[in-house]
Amino acid sequence: MNRGQLSDYFEGVGVKRLSAVDADPERSNQHEIGTTKEMREGFLGQVHQEKATTRYVWLGGDQDGFTEESWSTHYDSRLEDDARSAEWRLYYPTNPVTEAMRPGDSLFLAKDTTGVRWFIVAPQGSTSEQQLFWLFDRRPEGQSFVSREFSDEEPTLDFAARFILDEIGVEFEEPEADKLDTIIDKFGTMFPKTAEFSDLARLTIPEVRAEDDPDSALIAWLDHEEALFRRLERRVVSSRIEAGFVNEDGIDIDGFISYSLSVQNRRKSRRGYSLEHHLEAVFRAHGVQHIRGAVTEHNHKPDFLFPNLDTYQTAPPEGNVRLTMLGAKSSCKDRWRQVLAEAEKISRKHLLTLEPRISEPQTQQMEASSLQLVVPQPIQSSYTDSQQGWLWSLADFIEDVRGKQT
Repeated sequence: MNRGQLSDYFEGVGVKRLSAVDADPERSNQHEIGTTKEMREGFLGQVHQEKATTRYVWLGGDQDGFTEESWSTHYDSRLEDDARSAEWRLYYPTNPVTEAMRPGDSLFLAKDTTGVRWFIVAPQGSTSEQQLFWLFDRRPEGQSFVSREFSDEEPTLDFAARFILDEIGVEFEEPEADKLDTIIDKFGTMFPKTAEFSDLARLTIPEVRAEDDPDSALIAWLDHEEALFRRLERRVVSSRIEAGFVNEDGIDIDGFISYSLSVQNRRKSRRGYSLEHHLEAVFRAHGVQHIRGAVTEHNHKPDFLFPNLDTYQTAPPEGNVRLTMLGAKSSCKDRWRQVLAEAEKISRKHLLTLEPRISEPQTQQMEASSLQLVVPQPIQSSYTDSQQGWLWSLADFIEDVRGKQT
């Protein structure tokens, strides 16, 4: 599904490696970062002391990301000094994101199409940093920002790009909103069970067949379900907000916070269930014997076990050559190690993820831990050439398992 280009969301971006003066309060109390002429002429502008709404985003390890809505001021620190050339700086107030950043981290300073500035920080060497390098096609060089503007000639946003934009909090416009609304009308303002919603997503794009291309089918189903879910979520949440948050004591702040958390938790849990539902549909289409959520040693529950639980339970401690297990995590980051403890009789684990551009140190650790990463083919282009040579596609995984079951 076409959801536009980067230029639909951002005017431009600059990236730099934070120095001690930029990030360490003990080295500098100015809370300022110098901007470049290219950034000012391209997208930041050159209005002295321009104060703008700014979204501060921290992208740490797994479950460590957070956002702070605040402001920043762009100004020429030498405006009244005729003897010296202009020196423009971005002043930022203290907030949780700026307190978390450290020297060596990467700062991505962008401006979106509504005029809001984005101050995004990712730790050095992290997967989030590598993802943003790939998405914005810029890496830090030297002490200053390296920047670029976005144009209408940019490639359309694929699944991997939208995955990263969603991680930083960009909300997408749905180009086929009316068609999607017609599909979900029967649900009113209620969420159906996750399995029912996944079934609906597959049924309403019948031209997509897992038998023809399991990798593309998985991504198409996930993409379509995500679009349907966001339209239904908008309808459900709007209805709840219109009803208001009031109790006998007045404004129900706790009720609002609780509802907001439930919206975020539903998004996260639904994506995981959606991935498992569609993977199961792929395995059925290819006649692959499997069991989902079987309980193994120490009450572990691998997402998928092949061919079945009986074969696993009757296998000797060193296992059976027919056995395979697959973990499924839409976003894995540091959580991939959880898979290593599942299904002790299977020495080589497999993990399927939708995460684009995981850092090379992470994938090297996976390989050293005898874990094979499975990434759907349409997402693999976000990885480095050396990583792509090691990754398995979903089709590769199916071929391997079917070979064991023949």
